[in-house]
Amino acid sequence: MSTQTSKIGADRNMTIGIIALVVALLGLLLTYFDGLKFMVGEWSQEEYSHGYLIPVISLFLFWQQRKELFALRWEGAWLGLLLVVFSTFLFLMGELSALYVIIQYAFLGSIVGLVLTLVGWRGMKYAWAPLLYLVFMIPLPDFLYNSLSAKLQLVSSELGVAVIRLFGISVFLEGNVIDLGIYKLQVVEACSGLRYLFPLMSFGFLLAYMFKAPMWQRVIVFLSTLPITVVMNSFRIGVIGVLVDRYGIDQAEGFLHDFEGWIIFMACVGILLLMMKMFMVLSRDKRSLRDILSLDSGEPVTRENVNNNGVFATPFFAAVALICAAAIGSSYLGEREEIVPERERFTSFDLDIGEWSGRTVPVEDIYLDVLKLEDYLNAKFTNESKNALIDVWIAYYSTQRKGVAIHSPRTCLPGGGWQIETLQQVVVDNVPGAVDEQVAVNRTIMTQDRSRLLIYYWFKQRERNITNEYAMKWYLFWDSLTRKRTDGALMRLIVSVPEGVDIDEQESVLQDFMRKSYAPLVEFVPD
Repeated sequence: MSTQTSKIGADRNMTIGIIALVVALLGLLLTYFDGLKFMVGEWSQEEYSHGYLIPVISLFLFWQQRKELFALRWEGAWLGLLLVVFSTFLFLMGELSALYVIIQYAFLGSIVGLVLTLVGWRGMKYAWAPLLYLVFMIPLPDFLYNSLSAKLQLVSSELGVAVIRLFGISVFLEGNVIDLGIYKLQVVEACSGLRYLFPLMSFGFLLAYMFKAPMWQRVIVFLSTLPITVVMNSFRIGVIGVLVDRYGIDQAEGFLHDFEGWIIFMACVGILLLMMKMFMVLSRDKRSLRDILSLDSGEPVTRENVNNNGVFATPFFAAVALICAAAIGSSYLGEREEIVPERERFTSFDLDIGEWSGRTVPVEDIYLDVLKLEDYLNAKFTNESKNALIDVWIAYYSTQRKGVAIHSPRTCLPGGGWQIETLQQVVVDNVPGAVDEQVAVNRTIMTQDRSRLLIYYWFKQRERNITNEYAMKWYLFWDSLTRKRTDGALMRLIVSVPEGVDIDEQESVLQDFMRKSYAPLVEFVPD
């Protein structure tokens, strides 16, 4: 009778626990709905198209471990509850600042915390990989994506040109522009290799996890996804260059271009599998590749396998209560309306500034689509008395939420054959209209052959002039949270330094223009 009573009590506890788990998952979906909706929208991009599969594969990995998990004594860890508390705080910060990436990582933290309160530390031995795999469904923050993309474009361009030259073709590289003489190929953002890298990293992690081999071999398999992607994407660019040289520009567009991309990705997967086979040969392991991969669905769970003692412990129910409270509270937050300050557009900017006379230069739609800015000024100012020319670029954003952000010149400038020689922060004095008449700027010298450019750039965020990209992101978050504003602008001034001309002389010209133009320009970038 005692055994029967114990069995009934265990079944009741299991039923209550399952109901609580379902309620908790529904509560998480309700709480994090906006952030998750935006994340799923990002999966429509080729770089993140694998995101649809990540939750499904993660559930399959859990399903594989079901026998081992149910055989454990589930002693939920209180640290999991603290992780849920911290993730709920992150959600609040992300919701108030409307920065979706914070909400998405808070969701992942809540999932991990909930599982930890359920299965405890012993259960995490089997749950860590399915949970960690969920990281691959979250898109990179824009500023990291842009930085990585720009660097990969340059590397892929250089290696692609090396491949072209192997075929005896004369080619010239200018940054990320491949000059074949008759044709010029630009290695744009879409050709950076990220559309291979992100899916391949997720697939590489999956292979490494399922690979029944020593840990060091599994780590190498996963880490090799980056160099494999770079080399194979560069090879693809080189092949396209050869085909364009031999058969015309049509080889770089349309179906053939996309088909080549698919072949390259499958080749990357093949290289990973070949690497695993190589490890087996070196280890004298005669099993087949299928045998060393954990592809089975795991062993079934029977009543005899289940350890009912301590199932759904107190930390788990505390976490469920907290999640439900957060779901109820989030419904009262509502949509946080952002303040977008009124301003005049740059079309009304007076292009005559003292001795300087300017003319605007239009920007192609292909670049505007990438930048996603609200307003811009792209102009050339000349001073005949000083025989000087200044290029001015101002990109204004009325909002930097929902995946829209300023592109840092540190990643965007190295292109067209130009390379950064020096980069430092300096302060320009005696600038009318600035706080204390001082403006801190990034001073950059870029070179190409014997030509040089002197560049000043900084970020105008409300009343602040900021030189550091990460400080800019912090103030973006802080002002969104406390002031409901995320507007701001990139300010950039460029002067050419011809061969034989003293750079200090040109810098004096640049600073003279900055002192005269700063006050009129910042009137179009609200404090």
